[in-house]
Amino acid sequence: MTTRLTPAIASKFAAIALSHLTREYPNKLTHSLAGPQDVRSPRELHPIFYGSYDWHSCVHGYWLLLRLLDRYPGLPQAQQIRDVVDKHFTEANVAGEVAYLSLPHNRGFERPYGWAWLLALAGQLDGMRSPEAIRWGSTLAPLTHLVIERFTEFLPKATYPLRVGTHFNTAFALALTLDFARNTGRTDLATLIEETAWRWHKRDVDCQAWEPSGDEFLSPSLMEAELMRRVLPLDAFGIWFERFLPRLAQREPATLFVPATVTDRADGKIAHLDGLNLSRAWCQRSLAAALPDGDPRKFELSQAAQAHLKAGLAHVAGDYMGEHWLATFALLALEA
Repeated sequence: MTTRLTPAIASKFAAIALSHLTREYPNKLTHSLAGPQDVRSPRELHPIFYGSYDWHSCVHGYWLLLRLLDRYPGLPQAQQIRDVVDKHFTEANVAGEVAYLSLPHNRGFERPYGWAWLLALAGQLDGMRSPEAIRWGSTLAPLTHLVIERFTEFLPKATYPLRVGTHFNTAFALALTLDFARNTGRTDLATLIEETAWRWHKRDVDCQAWEPSGDEFLSPSLMEAELMRRVLPLDAFGIWFERFLPRLAQREPATLFVPATVTDRADGKIAHLDGLNLSRAWCQRSLAAALPDGDPRKFELSQAAQAHLKAGLAHVAGDYMGEHWLATFALLALEA
């Protein structure tokens, strides 16, 4: 089984993303109406991120394509990727996205999942440094700055983390946003995330891992551990991790080592479980890499990652309920 990203897999993922990035329907809007003037089509509401079934999937669809282009500039789809980004990343379109998020009743729109992916997209552009990527990043900057402001406003008043395995999971959002903040030199934002994560999770011990639930695509326990791996120095993380999952070497909690069963991939909620398998593989591989050689947890996590990756990769394409987003999580797992 392939466990690393290859040019052939990258091309496959790019083709999948391009097939849905500008596909307006079917569409699942998360949309508040303040009056009849807000009854509008997805593309009218979101001039860039109107495709891929929902706003956040469209955002990370762009992230996926740009990351693949960065890794493999000679992709067969390279020019098609450049063309679709050029067409959509315009000042007028960004202004339209900013205007939507700036409406008073949309201040919580896509918090925190979509916010985090928007910053991951901005961070990907910032890291590419090609003239076209610099131009696209500059064009996107007003939306990037708005989301940074939203995070900066929200985190100090968020007394509690959200430990669910769906879009509201705060550990996932903070992990992506911390990468963005560090990679783009936004030290104030990075410090806020580090302090928030420690405030939320420093006392978490002996995690029971009551998962999965029936529509999760993130592991609440592994995602929290992956966040703290990023937040803490390696020695401090080792102490925290041992307390958080003290029986990991004995493959306990056992549920973390068993891929989720998916019974109906045409059901969007049940199809989330394919994403759970891929995101678990991502976390398991990252956590294993942080452990010293000879640590039995390293072997067990690596083996579990292989099983989860095998279970998830086979279903990246197929039904649109999974196809519009799963390649992104497959890429996270393959790159870990």
